[in-house]
Amino acid sequence: MSTRKEIERPGLFMALAPIVITLFLLILQMFYFDDFTPHTPLILGLAITAAFAWVRGYRWSDIQDGAFHVVRVAIPAIAILMIIGMIIAIWIASGTVPFMMYYGFQVLSVEFFLPAAMILCSVVSLCLGTSWTTVGTVGLALMGIGSGFGIPEYWTAGAVVSGSFFGDKMSPLSDTTNLAPAVTGDDLFDHIRNMIPTTIPAMLIAFAVYVFVGFNVIDVSAGDLSKIEELTRGLESNFNLSIALLIPVILVVGMALKKMPAIPTLFVGVLASMVLTIVLQGATYHEALTYLQNGYKIDSGVAIVDSLLNRGGIQSMTWMITLVMIALAFGGALERTRCLETIVIAMLNKTRSFFGLQASATVTSIGTNVIAGDPYLSIALPARMYAQAYRGRDYSTLNLSRAVEEGGTLVSPLIPWNAGGAFVITALGLGIADGNTENLLYIVCAIACWLSPVLGLTYAAFGVFSPRASDEEKKRWEENNEPILVTPIEDEIQDSLVKVM
Repeated sequence: MSTRKEIERPGLFMALAPIVITLFLLILQMFYFDDFTPHTPLILGLAITAAFAWVRGYRWSDIQDGAFHVVRVAIPAIAILMIIGMIIAIWIASGTVPFMMYYGFQVLSVEFFLPAAMILCSVVSLCLGTSWTTVGTVGLALMGIGSGFGIPEYWTAGAVVSGSFFGDKMSPLSDTTNLAPAVTGDDLFDHIRNMIPTTIPAMLIAFAVYVFVGFNVIDVSAGDLSKIEELTRGLESNFNLSIALLIPVILVVGMALKKMPAIPTLFVGVLASMVLTIVLQGATYHEALTYLQNGYKIDSGVAIVDSLLNRGGIQSMTWMITLVMIALAFGGALERTRCLETIVIAMLNKTRSFFGLQASATVTSIGTNVIAGDPYLSIALPARMYAQAYRGRDYSTLNLSRAVEEGGTLVSPLIPWNAGGAFVITALGLGIADGNTENLLYIVCAIACWLSPVLGLTYAAFGVFSPRASDEEKKRWEENNEPILVTPIEDEIQDSLVKVM
């Protein structure tokens, strides 16, 4: 029998206490001890959540089921992370990433590098429907080019993240873009169209800021130009650079456009690059396998080439995979013990206006990202719980799907211990876990990601781009017998939640 029916949901204090204590431990670890290893604070948070739940009458099996259920659901994403680790290594070993870096130096200028990086990542991510693959391949090459230009890593990472997650948000191939309207019951393409008023202005403003930074903030000295020459020579002397090296990229993009599943699509990119590594770069089969497992290793005699290209492999993803599993287990325990449910209901009780409703949905999505570390849960949970309130006020649930997409997809890479943030830090080699905390500034520099939800809340405050429910939408609610919450009174919220749980 479900523990949800056996045990009452906690009061607000009991729901917030394990979360507040865990956040305090995270802050203590990262900012007081200057040690960016959030794993142990989150494990302690899981233990604290279990202790509070035990006091309320839960058994360990209940906590375990909640934690492990979410981890099991995330196994496909973890498999993708391992394959992306393989792709990073083998696309470097095959020469694909060095090829993109080499010709990037030829066609890109320092002044326009940041906006060009954002646009390039936007286009690739829009085609692929995945921000993670874009960050781990094209984004990695751009990090190398930016380093050659002498651009601070956090600026390049910010532009890469802005562009990559724009495509993830707006692509009909993206899993999160499909998830948000699926949970709220909206049409996919209506959902995408409704995100245009926030996404396009956010991208244009980010583009303008990156142009300004390129012309007024970044100073390229003669030393930086010599570094580009050194990088170029290092790439030429260590790799056989050929247009054929783009074959893996073409295969992955082509299969993604044909809506092939993500895992086989990425694995085809791995296999194609293995062939190129052996045929064009002269590696042995065993060396190619070693790259997939332990990452690419080169001793070129050029320090900057080695520092940029020695990375990737399944093992490089273990830090992130373990973090994701721990964070998801923590979030799963909070959800199973109904702590998250209590917090959402408390927010609904305080909501009286449309702006309050939109702000609550966005903040809940962001908060779930912070607490649970999972972008999927941060979309599904608030979308599932707030939809009835939107229907009761005759506002289109497209407003809700946009709010949770912005608070979920776009904020995910800005939280270092979230699945999205941990991946960005690992894949781009920002070195934050090794003490290079200056690169956390990528969070501020990923302008489009945090600006989009700000614009969404601004629109809600002034009542623009905030569609009312159409007659067609209301008819669909009636046909599907969708629950409607007319007034935000706690008992009614509780009853309606039971219907959808």
